[in-house]
Amino acid sequence: MLELKNISFGVSDESAQKEILKDISLVIEDNQFIVVTGPNGGGKSTLARVIAGIEKPTSGRIILDGQDITEMNVTERAKAGISFAFQQPVRFKGVTVLDLIRLAVGEKISVSGACEYLSEVGLCARDYINREVNASLSGGELKRIEIATVLARSTKVSVFDEPEAGIDLWSFNNLIRVFEKMHDSIRGSIMIISHQERILNIADKIVVIADGQISAEGRREDILPELLNNTEAGDCKFYQKEC
Repeated sequence: MLELKNISFGVSDESAQKEILKDISLVIEDNQFIVVTGPNGGGKSTLARVIAGIEKPTSGRIILDGQDITEMNVTERAKAGISFAFQQPVRFKGVTVLDLIRLAVGEKISVSGACEYLSEVGLCARDYINREVNASLSGGELKRIEIATVLARSTKVSVFDEPEAGIDLWSFNNLIRVFEKMHDSIRGSIMIISHQERILNIADKIVVIADGQISAEGRREDILPELLNNTEAGDCKFYQKEC
């Protein structure tokens, strides 16, 4: 179980301190699928980065299975059981897809074993397994390879920051199938930052963040209808569709 207790995060500019997250408390239960949504600039991605250890909260505590991990860095949190998939995946010149998956698994698995993870995300293994993770790969390809590494790690908590960003329709449809499969045979808790209705539709719980605070939180069947009604009424405050 992951617990966020009174998490705040701010940055300083030349004139003042800007509060991006304001006293957020949230519990992600074991084997729970949570989608965090809300308006752009509301603090969703910052929250994901704070959980991953990329940013350190100004105040508050982060507890994983009873252990305080607030002071842990990214590497330490990864070892503790938190995976993070960036909105814009990182490129690694000189590192092959096979290298990356083996690093994620933590052992030198066979080529066929690594290929299974690529197949999970709809990539033809023979076309990708020996390719470098560099500029020759498209954004959609990189996104799916990164998701394959998260699957390979199979950690206690997997955090995805807008996994649909920058990918084509076919890739998005395949992405939904990957998350549906993860949801059906869940390996640890999943937290996804997203505006997409199809991703929201497979969540156990939806959390709405606006202006750095949780403005709504609850079961999908309780929260999603309100978000959709707001969108149909032309109110894009919380949920972005085609507004």
